[in-house]
Amino acid sequence: MKIDFIVCHYDEIGLKGGNRKFFEEKLVSNIKDMLTRSFPGCFESVRRISGRIIIGLKPEGKISFEEMKSILKNVFGISYFSPVFSVKQDMDVIKNKSVEILEEKEFENFRISTKRSNKEYRLTSQQVNVEVGSFVVEKMNKKVKLEDSDIDLRIEIVENKAFLYTERVEGPGGLPVGTAGKLIGLLSGGIDSPVSSYYLVKRGAKLVFVHFHSAPYTMQSSVDKVEELVTVLNQFQTKSKIYFVPFGNIQKEIMFNTPEKLRVILYRRFMFAIAQEIAKKEGALGFVTGESLGQVASQTLENMGVVENAVTLPVFRPLIGFDKKEIIEKAEEIGSYDISIRPHDDCCSLFLPKHPETKAKLNEVLEAEKKLDVIGLIGKTIQETEVKVFD
Repeated sequence: MKIDFIVCHYDEIGLKGGNRKFFEEKLVSNIKDMLTRSFPGCFESVRRISGRIIIGLKPEGKISFEEMKSILKNVFGISYFSPVFSVKQDMDVIKNKSVEILEEKEFENFRISTKRSNKEYRLTSQQVNVEVGSFVVEKMNKKVKLEDSDIDLRIEIVENKAFLYTERVEGPGGLPVGTAGKLIGLLSGGIDSPVSSYYLVKRGAKLVFVHFHSAPYTMQSSVDKVEELVTVLNQFQTKSKIYFVPFGNIQKEIMFNTPEKLRVILYRRFMFAIAQEIAKKEGALGFVTGESLGQVASQTLENMGVVENAVTLPVFRPLIGFDKKEIIEKAEEIGSYDISIRPHDDCCSLFLPKHPETKAKLNEVLEAEKKLDVIGLIGKTIQETEVKVFD
């Protein structure tokens, strides 16, 4: 049998009160964009009805549910979704369709679970459960089992239709991308930063990525690797953009003119200052980093405070309390891990001091910065920055 619709349910959006419509409409728009990008013309309509999103499929469509599932499972805001059959709200039709659906399944016991959004329908949810369940027992000689049943046939009475389904696919949850504003994602090429970006996209932020590289002192392969990571993250938002910032000349200036132990701190202050200029251009409201407290020398409380002093926009660190094992598990889940672990030239490891400062003092760092043409270096670097867009 060919399904007619896909019904998408959400959780957190339902708690948004007067703003709920805004979140629902953004989820509808995101579903359309994500499906169109991979399978143009696969749906007839996407609309919100009675606390759910209904995707109407084209009768002549050749896209399988498995193919659509590969897209919908990455749409933030969806709690779960199901392929459904639609019939008119007539009990005889509903009962016959229920048997038709169940005849294609293998099971010994079952249950019927009805939700009735259309409160004007003449039967309550429990009455529908009893009528349909009794009919299935009569026609198929199967047993009803309300707990731990082999199969659960769900019926949703919505507006002028009844939706029937047995399959329920878990979605990613979260909030629709674009409902929380725009952020700059600092993407290094390692394991942590793609995971931190994922978490902020899941909370509804639209990310513009920034990557600092040290070409020509490092190989092109490091840039290619980051492009692959953006491709992975682009599964969760459409039309990602990344700024490739040449950082080698700034590193040389820092190496020749400032104390060795402060190099990494100064590197990162310049990175944030440059990223802030990009944020102004993009209308972004903050930064996302993959920092985890105490993981490396630059990620102590003292050093993070001194680095963050270089900017006025907030810095979000979703992984700050994660250990490495937790981060790796999430990287494997979202598909970035195998890319991240490939060897690459990290710009922060270029000209790395033997004994980096772990408890930097702001006054010392500011004194060291006076030896550098901060404004000139930032301006020149931004002029040489390249941008790439991923559709």
